[in-house]
Amino acid sequence: MSIASYKVLIVGPSWIGDMVMAQSLFIALKAKHKDCIIDVLALAWTKPLLDRMPEVNEAIPMPINHGVLGLKMRRAIGQQLQSRQYDQAIVLPNSWKSALIPWFANIPKRTGWKGEVRYGLLNDLRTLDKQTLPMMVQRFVSLANPSEQSQLAPDCPIPKMIAKTGAFEISPLKSVQKRLILCPGAEFGPAKQWPAQSYAEVAIALIEQNWQVVILGSEADKTIADKIENLVSNKDEAMLFNLCGQTALNEAIDLLDTADTVISNDSGLMHITSALRKPLIVIYGPTSPTFTPPLSQNAHFLQIDVECGPCFQRTCPKQHHKCMQGITSVDVLTSLYLLQNTEHR
Repeated sequence: MSIASYKVLIVGPSWIGDMVMAQSLFIALKAKHKDCIIDVLALAWTKPLLDRMPEVNEAIPMPINHGVLGLKMRRAIGQQLQSRQYDQAIVLPNSWKSALIPWFANIPKRTGWKGEVRYGLLNDLRTLDKQTLPMMVQRFVSLANPSEQSQLAPDCPIPKMIAKTGAFEISPLKSVQKRLILCPGAEFGPAKQWPAQSYAEVAIALIEQNWQVVILGSEADKTIADKIENLVSNKDEAMLFNLCGQTALNEAIDLLDTADTVISNDSGLMHITSALRKPLIVIYGPTSPTFTPPLSQNAHFLQIDVECGPCFQRTCPKQHHKCMQGITSVDVLTSLYLLQNTEHR
């Protein structure tokens, strides 16, 4: 007689980077429960991420936007999910409303951090010790463990996304040519953006060494991407491809997988690159790699000490942006060459 599978519903986060880090939890659950079936309830736009995580059985689209209560709809979704007979729900967001659907679905074990005082909605309620679990990925993975272990720092598996072939079509690489992808945007705000001038200096230096350079990001990143493109001299433009706003998320993921190196701000695309295990350089300014670092071993980050940072502000409160201005293109190029040499050992 076959043993029934352990079925888990994950209520997923709303940000790209957070969803990538959630894969560490999925891997941990699979390690603990051999026949674990993991479904993830999340906003529809996260499906390209979940489709590239082999641990996920099904991405269930969440029709209620982030920040909207939608009580009647949450009740209806919960009632629809009852027939799936999940053994456990793990709620990753800290909001009160994010715990409603598992409660309406009558899932017997409902796990999550206390967050917005979710007594009753969650019956496996954990109290977070931020000193013990300083990293977000630790806070996610800890929820796979029994409650009595929730104050112990867990071993965190490294996310590993599997790209699909047929990425966005761009000019093919020439013989022995390498591809650099720049990710200069940041949804958090302009404080996290390394200057366009510095990105352009890196692009020019590598184009002169016969690299192809691709700028990748959303429509919101077009302003800085266009500045980078305009700073690259005319003779180099044939080697530079500005694709900001021209790729869907699934295309961006698969295109990142073609890179020889990626240079990024602290952003969602950074976390995707890390999960694809691609050589990566991350430039940190107002945020900290101690909370949401790239998790792969072939990622390197740069950050300088400033008296006012990290401030975690969307715009520089001092108006000098020293934390980013102080990191030079030479610093980044030096890291890139070291990273490339390490990769080829």
